[in-house]
Amino acid sequence: MKKKLITALIGAMLCVPAIARDTLYKLPFSDVLTQPAAAGKLDGSVKFYLKGQTTPIIIEKFSEDVANRKTNGVGKEDVMGCQWVALSNLIAFQEKAKQVGANAVIDIVSYYKKNEFTSTTEFECHAGAFVIGVAFKGTYAKVAP
Repeated sequence: MKKKLITALIGAMLCVPAIARDTLYKLPFSDVLTQPAAAGKLDGSVKFYLKGQTTPIIIEKFSEDVANRKTNGVGKEDVMGCQWVALSNLIAFQEKAKQVGANAVIDIVSYYKKNEFTSTTEFECHAGAFVIGVAFKGTYAKVAP
């Protein structure tokens, strides 16, 4: 009897779909740029503009790129983790911009799982039980000082 009950319980558990947390946040982009960690990582040589924001005169456009970083979410507060991983994406953009001769990344949109979210003030972040992810798509450009 016990074996049948245990077998039935295990079978029932296997039939229930796993529920994974995927909490969506839409957070201020400006908070990423002004967080204390950004001061030592973003050197100011590359500026960042969300799609729809006013930019200086664009002198030259280079390639489009995607930065898709994730961070371990275990033990981290979601919003802080979102800001951290967004900063990581901007650092990657900054490094690549310098390599291609750009001084800005323009038309930045959130690009999580290849779905665009466009805002002039916010970015999108997804926080799961174990991983926090942010993806940006943007274009490298040289803009007037």
